[in-house]
Amino acid sequence: MLEPGTPWPTCEGFPLSLLAVLDTDALAPWLGDLLPAQTGLLNFFYLDSDSEQCDPAVYELALKFDTSDPQVGRVIAARSAHAVETNPPVRSSVFTPVAWAASPGFAFPDTWDPAWRTLDLGPEADDRARAMPDLYIEELLTDWSERPGALDSEDIAFGRPEFPTGSSPVGAFPRAEDPNDYHHLLQLSGYGPYGWGLGGDDGWMHWSIPTEALQAGDFSRAIATPDIW
Repeated sequence: MLEPGTPWPTCEGFPLSLLAVLDTDALAPWLGDLLPAQTGLLNFFYLDSDSEQCDPAVYELALKFDTSDPQVGRVIAARSAHAVETNPPVRSSVFTPVAWAASPGFAFPDTWDPAWRTLDLGPEADDRARAMPDLYIEELLTDWSERPGALDSEDIAFGRPEFPTGSSPVGAFPRAEDPNDYHHLLQLSGYGPYGWGLGGDDGWMHWSIPTEALQAGDFSRAIATPDIW
């Protein structure tokens, strides 16, 4: 869903593949002033070199880039009133559409989230607690596992990302930027009903963006931060 005249994103001339379209207007009641009003639709793209639909010619190109290189992933905004359904170019993978319905909730940092680095555990915390602060917190809060409103979904928008392999987004950002200065945009699980796969046996896609760029509506600075296993 792009505005007329918006070019389909490419990587060295090869078309990226559309993996999701997110309607931020529908999420506005929960987002507050996180992003500019009437941002509209966000189109999430990535260079598909792993699914059954991918063009064989992309394999060699994909080897030239890291999975989080800005050229292999893109987020393009489109104002809802101006966006039109756009046919994908030849060699771009096309997947069966799956409709989403949003449910609000609280997304908590997982074990590997860099947000834990900002938490002051106090002088009584030992080395084990500092190495695994999430487990330390769980031990302090006996009802942590039953926290009200916690999201239970592999597909999450504007929440805390989960990285099942423990890789986390640390090191995925350019110029060794602090991951805590970034905001998570979308977590998209692997196979399931979507019919696409990412690397190895499976993988989850993530897209993140510097918080100040998000608030300014500059989605050109968004990057893919996938978790592959």
